[in-house]
Amino acid sequence: MEAIEPAYGAGVLLLIAAVAVALLLFLIMKVKIHAFVALVAVSLLTAVAAGIPLADVPTALMSGFSSTLGSVALLVAFGVMLGRLLEHTGGAQVLADTLINRFGEKRAPLALGIAALIFGFPIFFDAGLVVFLPIIFTVARRFGGSILKYGLPTAGAFAAMHAIVPPHPGPVAAADLMGGDIGITLLLGIPVAIIGWYVGAYLVGTWLGNRFDVDIPDLLFGKENAGVDDTLDDDAAGASGSTAVRTKAPAFGLVLMLLLLPFLLIALNTVVGTLRTDGRIAEDAAWASGLQLIGQTPVALLITVIVAVFVLAPGRFSIPTASKLMDEALGPIAAIILITGAGGMFGGVLRASGIGQALTESLSDVGLPLILQAFLISTALRVAQGSATVALTTTAGLISAQVAAENLSDVKIALLVFAVAAGATVLSHVNDSGFWLVSRFFGMDEKTTLKTWTVMETTLGLAVFVIAALLWLVL
Repeated sequence: MEAIEPAYGAGVLLLIAAVAVALLLFLIMKVKIHAFVALVAVSLLTAVAAGIPLADVPTALMSGFSSTLGSVALLVAFGVMLGRLLEHTGGAQVLADTLINRFGEKRAPLALGIAALIFGFPIFFDAGLVVFLPIIFTVARRFGGSILKYGLPTAGAFAAMHAIVPPHPGPVAAADLMGGDIGITLLLGIPVAIIGWYVGAYLVGTWLGNRFDVDIPDLLFGKENAGVDDTLDDDAAGASGSTAVRTKAPAFGLVLMLLLLPFLLIALNTVVGTLRTDGRIAEDAAWASGLQLIGQTPVALLITVIVAVFVLAPGRFSIPTASKLMDEALGPIAAIILITGAGGMFGGVLRASGIGQALTESLSDVGLPLILQAFLISTALRVAQGSATVALTTTAGLISAQVAAENLSDVKIALLVFAVAAGATVLSHVNDSGFWLVSRFFGMDEKTTLKTWTVMETTLGLAVFVIAALLWLVL
């Protein structure tokens, strides 16, 4: 749903948003109401209080909910299916063992983060995180300690790549709106993302992981396997109660292939789309459309799950057993999907109410240096309505006239993109669907998520902004 003409001034709308967030936290953390119920109720009250016409309130609620579910539900469902198959067969353990043997126990969080930076180049934050979950869980199970020690640096890597580096939609749209060069934004964005991640996400994430002891959740993949090298197929047991047949875990190369497959398909979609935009591939080329179809994230994950069933099954489990495993994986994630969708509903209501529009108009003429102005406007939008992509694109559009008037170089425009992306990263909280995804996947309550994920997202954004601001002064 498009934003309506604001019913009140910026001050009143911001007060409504602040009260809504406070009420939501009170209901969840103090009254202990289920997060899904609280999010829907507060979204309804906020829509009415913000002046959305009553006839349009259901549309405003369902628009944010359905758009978030459309992007999250399929990814989470296929991702946990793949993760359950890898965990059941011992494939996740094989991958974790290989990773740790190469990098060592002390560098396990660094190894996971570097792998996420590489895989995060073509794939969105939520899709990358859900595919990496079995690896994070298995490494944490092996060495013990808080899941956050391994999960936060990995999630931070995906978040950094998603916000800063093309071909992700936020930085691409921001660079385009400001008249920048996508190639230069990409070349500069990679080192900025890596340095920003190391300082703001890896160092902070491991520190938070050591400080906050969060148990490894059983929600997605069940209890830890009794064995490392072998797995159990229930269908292989004898009818008279004989001992079930133990089977060997899949080879490292096979597991790596299954993890690489969705990333390669998605990367293929990105490359073909870029070549089409540049005019090197005709828009009406059917073969290109076919490649882009199989490279759509949900389709790529569907293909990977089907391939995983048929390459892992021989000698390990039957197809009916695979169906049972995937069915067991789906049940526990219903709450995750619904809560994430409700978080998207809350953010969608805040956007539809016109809060973002009123806020940007009030901040557009504050007389600050352009790079600081870009960061602050993006930060305010991020806090007010939750969506990082909306904050990126809205801020870029708002300052595009100033960028054109100053005739900035492509390098300076790229630095502005990073400043806007930094503001769109900080202070992830209850109106951000990603907040709820991380909270539920890592088994954290809302208070702990605010003290860990929100803090790390903020330090990541600040690190990226400092890098961009320093480069702005010297380039």
